[in-house]
Amino acid sequence: MRIDLHTHSTVSDGTDSPAELLATARAAGLDVVALTDHDTTAGWSVAEETRPPGLTVVPGMELSCRWFPADQPPISVHLLGYLFDPLHPAFVAERARLRDERLARGQRIVEALAADGYPVQWAEIVERSAGGVVGRPHIARALVAAGVVDSVDHAFATLLNHRSPYYARKADTDVREGIALVRAAGGVPVFAHGLATKRGRVVGDDAVVAMVEAGLLGLEVDHPDHAEDERAHLRALAADLHLIVTGSSDYHGTNKTTPIGACATDPEQFEAIVAAGTGCAPYRD
Repeated sequence: MRIDLHTHSTVSDGTDSPAELLATARAAGLDVVALTDHDTTAGWSVAEETRPPGLTVVPGMELSCRWFPADQPPISVHLLGYLFDPLHPAFVAERARLRDERLARGQRIVEALAADGYPVQWAEIVERSAGGVVGRPHIARALVAAGVVDSVDHAFATLLNHRSPYYARKADTDVREGIALVRAAGGVPVFAHGLATKRGRVVGDDAVVAMVEAGLLGLEVDHPDHAEDERAHLRALAADLHLIVTGSSDYHGTNKTTPIGACATDPEQFEAIVAAGTGCAPYRD
C-alpha cells in the first residue's frame, strides 16, 4: 500500500481542488491519502463525494500552533489532526479563530506591501482564493502574477519570510491546547515536520516530550523537508516515546515542487491511526 497522510487543496493553500487532488493521488498510484488543509475541514464533504473508487481518504487538518519556550520567543509548529469530529464545539470555535487570524495577518502583509508600491491588492487576493483559507501562498502567487518575483519559492525567500519587514505574526494555538482539542474531538494528533530546520527555528526533544504528556500520538518523520539525519533522530525519538510514525509529501500542487506520494506511511502505522481515531472514519470502499 502507498499512503500519503499530508496534502493541501484549494480549500487552504494548495492549487488542486479537493476533487483534483484525489484524482492526482489515484493517478500517482496511492491507496490512501489524507486531506489536511490548514485550520479547516471545508474540503471534507467534497472529498467524500468525489473520492475515486479504490482510494481511501483520511479526513484531517493541519492546525497552526506555537510552542512557548521558557526563555525564548515562541516557535511556530504545526499539528496534524486525523479522524476527529468536525462538529466538536470547542474545536469548531478555535478553527474559526485561527482562520480569522490568517485573514487579518494576510491583510496586514498585503497592505504593507502595497504601501511600499508593490502591485498587490487584498480584495483581489481574497477573490482569487475562491473561498479558501487565505494564507501567504496566495499572496506569493499574486506577487508572481504581478511580475514582482519569479516563483512562489522566490516570494517566500524574500518578501514573505519571517525576517522580512513585511512579515506579520498571528496568534496561533498553544500546541498543547491544540493536542487537547484534537483528542477531545476523538482525533489523532501528529506533530508535523518537527525537525524541518530549513524552515527556521525548531523545537527540542523536551518540547516533544511535553507534547506527548499533553496527548500527542505521533510524529511525522519522513517529510521532504527533513534531512536524513533529522529523520533518523525523529524515528529514534518516536521509538523511545512509543509514538506512531508517519510519512507524507505535504503536497501543495504547483505551489511546491514536491510530488504527491513523495514520502509514505507504513501500513501498520496507518492502521494504528485508524484504530486510535474515534471522531470519524476514513472514506473508503
